Amino acid sequence: MAVTAQMVKELREKTGAGMMDCKKALMETDGDIDKAIDFLREKGIAKAAKKTDRIAAEGLTAIVTKGNEAVILEVNSETDFVAKNEGFKTLVTELGQLLITHKPENVEAALELKMDNGVVVSEHINSAIAKIGEKLTLRRYTIATKTDEDAFGAYLHMGGRIGVLTLLEGTTDEEAAKDVAMHIAAINPKYVSRDEVSAEEAEREREVLTQQALNEGKPENIVAKMVEGRLGKYFEDICLLDQTFVKNPDMKVRQFVQSKGGTVKAFVRYEVGEGIERRQDNFAEEVMNQVKK
Repeated sequence: MAVTAQMVKELREKTGAGMMDCKKALMETDGDIDKAIDFLREKGIAKAAKKTDRIAAEGLTAIVTKGNEAVILEVNSETDFVAKNEGFKTLVTELGQLLITHKPENVEAALELKMDNGVVVSEHINSAIAKIGEKLTLRRYTIATKTDEDAFGAYLHMGGRIGVLTLLEGTTDEEAAKDVAMHIAAINPKYVSRDEVSAEEAEREREVLTQQALNEGKPENIVAKMVEGRLGKYFEDICLLDQTFVKNPDMKVRQFVQSKGGTVKAFVRYEVGEGIERRQDNFAEEVMNQVKK
């Protein structure tokens, strides 16, 4: 039976599934709408599609290392309760291993990969959604590579609420690399060094500090010197190497890494849900709305 655009439209309205998924379901079931709905439900697509407007801002970060390669990823769920679910943890591990094996260019490409059993990643996630009952998303990931003379540092805080992956060059001391990762988890620097701070950002901060000093009534002839001092403090706040090392306040991170014979090449810090606008539900208002119905 020929599948028409009207049939696809009707199935989409009933299930909320994507156009291509609906078309495939109708072709598989000879245009039978009811069977197509069952087909989508069996695949977990219909149930998953109904959750696409929900906010998934909980979840886990994870790190998978394999020789000279590593990947850090974040997978989101709707609630912290599900993030502790063993099925969810297994999904995160599976995705991490797949990413480090195939190294897709972006999340979209990752979702098109096939699992070892031949199931496409997007369908595998949809099946997990159907079983777990919440919206789940592969949000982001970063793949890193090193040489035999370098070291990865992997650290997960609070079971994966924060994940940090560091890369130290010139040393194979993984424990030192992990110590730096722990520092990054705690202090949350934006950059490795001052060299990474753009001239525009530095100048913008200088202008703000200058205006602050003038507003404090400081004489103009000493404002410039004050601003440079405060700018140095600003760099300490955002640049890893300039920060006081959390495990030894008597030295900077730069000094600690140098004492191990290495340098910090890069780091990635993921905090679950950062940047995602969480819906602020008013429970009392929600109950009242239900009562009025």
